[in-house]
Amino acid sequence: MPAALAIALYTAMPGETGGGTEVTGGSYARASLNPLDANWRAPSSGDGLTNNLAAITYPAPTASWGLIVGMGAFFDTVLWMYGALAANKTVNNGDAAPSFPIGTLAFTFA
Repeated sequence: MPAALAIALYTAMPGETGGGTEVTGGSYARASLNPLDANWRAPSSGDGLTNNLAAITYPAPTASWGLIVGMGAFFDTVLWMYGALAANKTVNNGDAAPSFPIGTLAFTFA
C-alpha cells in the first residue's frame, strides 16, 4: 500500500499523462490524508465509491491561488487519479484555509 496520499489543487486540469497547472506559492502545499480505513469509506455493495471520513485541509493562502478547477490524488509521487471540482473556487490571499469537509471528496473505482 502506498505510504502517502496527497491531494493537489489545479488551476488547469491534468490529463492521462500528467501536466495541468498545480497551484504554487502563497503557502500552498498538497494536503495529505493517508489511505487508512479510518480516513476513507470502504466501498459497499460493489459500488466502488469511497469518500473522505476526515476533513482534508490546506494551509491558509498568503497570496492568491487563483481559480481552482480540479484536484489530483497522488500516491507517493505518482498522479493516480484526477477530476474536476463540482464547482470552481477562487482562492484569494487572506481567505480561510480551503478544505474538503468530511464526505465531500469522492472517488469511484470502476
